[in-house]
Formats: sequence, C-alpha cells, structure tokens
Amino acid sequence: MSAGNEKYDVVVGIPSYNEAETIGHVTEAAGRGLEQYFPGLRSIVVNCDNRSPDGTKEAFLAAPFPKGVDRKYIATPEGVRGKGNNFWNLFQFCEKAEARAVVVVDADLRSITPEWIKYLGCPVYQGGYDFVAPFYSRHQFDGTITNHLCYPLVFSLTGYDIRQPIGGDFAFSPKLCSHWLSLPWNEMVRQYGIDIFMSLNAVFGDFRICEAGLGAKVHKASSPKLGRMFEEVVYSLFTTILNHRASWLEKWLESGAGTIYQMKTQSVNRAGMKKLQDPQWLNIDIMKLKRDCRKEYEQYKDLVRQYLTPYAYRRFDAMFHMDNYDVDIMLWSQMVYTLLYMFDEATESSKREIINVLKPLYFARSLSFDYQTWRYSVTFAEEEVHSQAMAFLSQKPYLFGLYLGEGKCTFPRGDAGR
Repeated sequence: MSAGNEKYDVVVGIPSYNEAETIGHVTEAAGRGLEQYFPGLRSIVVNCDNRSPDGTKEAFLAAPFPKGVDRKYIATPEGVRGKGNNFWNLFQFCEKAEARAVVVVDADLRSITPEWIKYLGCPVYQGGYDFVAPFYSRHQFDGTITNHLCYPLVFSLTGYDIRQPIGGDFAFSPKLCSHWLSLPWNEMVRQYGIDIFMSLNAVFGDFRICEAGLGAKVHKASSPKLGRMFEEVVYSLFTTILNHRASWLEKWLESGAGTIYQMKTQSVNRAGMKKLQDPQWLNIDIMKLKRDCRKEYEQYKDLVRQYLTPYAYRRFDAMFHMDNYDVDIMLWSQMVYTLLYMFDEATESSKREIINVLKPLYFARSLSFDYQTWRYSVTFAEEEVHSQAMAFLSQKPYLFGLYLGEGKCTFPRGDAGR
C-alpha cells in the first residue's frame, strides 16, 4: 500500500544512516508487530534516512512486509546528516498524519521482535502515556555514556528513575511530538543529541512517562565513544538541563534549601516484559582503551589543568601517568557537577573546551568501572550503576553550593523554568 497523504493511527519510525545490513530485519519485525498487535488500524513504517550510500533504502523497501501495513522512505536533503534531522522529518510526518501513537526503533537492532512494537506502542495508544522509554538488559560495558553521564544526571536532577534516557527506542504521543517541534533545536539536537533532548523535555514538560521492558538489546555495541557522538550528546544533555535549572534549583531554594525534598526520587511505571533475559556478551580491549584514554588526556591536558582544581588535577594527572585508573563515584560525580556548573553561562568556545576536558575524565571513569565490574554478574554490575546514580543524588548539595557561592540563584519567570 502507498503512504500518499493518508492519516495514520500508529506510526513506526526507523531513523538510519548506513544500516543496510540490519534494517531489513527491523522493518520486518515492525511490520509484523503492527499487523499482530494493532489490527484494523491505519499503520505505517517510515524509514527516515540520511541518504545512506550503502543501500539502506533498498534494503528497507525489499524487506518482507504485511499487505495491510504501509511503508514510506523519507530522506534528508542532499548533504544533510544527523539522527536529529531524521527525527525532525519523522515528527513532521507524524503531525501531518495525525498519528495517535508513534514508536521509534533503532535500525541496527538484532534482538527486536514484533512484541517490541506492542510493548512500546500500547502504553501510548491504550494507556494514555505521552512518553515510553526502553528498559533493556544490557552488558555493563555497553551504553557507557548512558551509565556514567545521562542516567545519573537525569536521576539526580529530575528525580525520575529513567534507566535508558538515550536508549534509542521510544514511543510518544502526538501532544509530545508537537511540544518537541515547538522547542528551539540547536545543531547538536539535530545530531546525536536528539535522544536526551527528547527524554529531558518529556520530563521537564510534565508529560506522562513510563518504561517498557523489551528484553536484551542486541545491536552494534561499542566501547566508550568520544568523537562526535560524545560531544553532541553531552552538549545536548548539559544545555537541556541548564535551560530548565529553575525547575531543579529554584524549587530547592523555595523549600528552604530542604535536603529531604530534593533527595526524593520517583520511579516510573513499567509495561512490557517483567523478566528480562541475559544481555549480549561483550568483550573489550582494555589495552586499547587505555591507549585511547592517554591519547585524549595528552591532547587536552592543558585544558584539564585550567578547569580543574589543583587537587583534582593532581589526582587525575597521577592516574594517567601511572596508567592506573581509580576514579571513584564520589570524585566522578563532583567532577561532572563542577563542569556542568562551569558550562552554565560559558561562552560557546568555552563550552567546547569543557566538553573536551570531560572526555579523558569520562574515559578514566569508564576504565575504573570496567576494572571494578569485569567479574561481576549483570545483576551486580547493574547495582553498581544504580549506586553511581545515588552518589550523584547525594552530591546535589555540592552543585547547589556552587550556585549559592556565586549568587546565581535568581531566575527569570516564564517558559524556561517550566
């Protein structure tokens, strides 16, 4: 069936760039999920692509597909790349289609089943939720940006225990889709920064949120990433949190700097699978990670010295020179909060410098975690990730103290503080 200008009840979006190897499997599973679990509804699978040169479009269109479900390929303009740009096209399509529920799944998934479409889509279509975040079983060496930055910051500063805020597989309502489109998008949001932008603005916008248990996430996993992905995610993470700092800082002040109020956290309801299978097994090349870590430190050593306190700098400098990494969760949480505070109101060039300072520190924390947990079962490793998030929560007074010390606790009234 052709997509045309028709309206759709349920849309499944697959953002992609050079995913010809796996997108056929994802497309087939998405189509079968719509056919089995949303029968009788107008449904479509949309591949939003960056004009992949590897045959992604052809693989998408050639995948086995049910006759009662439409599919459509949408490409960004020539030369335009970025995951966020694919989402922009998807959001625009969903508004025109007047979709009642939208599901998004990554194009590199190997573990997706038709049930994923049910687990993600039903809480929106039938349950009245606006945002469904994924809940996976993942190896402790997978998702390092999530484990060491996104999850603990979202947990500590919003109070919501959303385990995978940049997991890549979501569902959302038309109301939330329109909200995202109404917000300003910087260049980082149009790239890999889109996932954390979506999750945080769902939280700060007071939308109804839940998680969906999906089982194990088997995909093209990787060890700690720096480069563009790290920069774009962290820039979007810091910017979005700071755009809403009135909501997590001013409330604390209004409560009389009440520690009890700020230490409260909120779990979210979970749909889908209740018991998850074991995750995919990952091996890491620890020697290569250490070489990459030292390389990053040597490149940004002068900036690290400039932005860190003398004590913190000496701690990290000794680790890098001895090639022995011991960044405990308390030191790590204070370093992240310090750089987040510096990022606030910094010039654009200084913001880039702060992210570059964070790169080798993040690598050192990842290595410390790897050494600590490499013998752990997945359950024990997951408890350690949660302990890290609790450490960030316990260190919130440290961050608030930075603001109180500089007198930066006056906020404009209006949308930015919602």
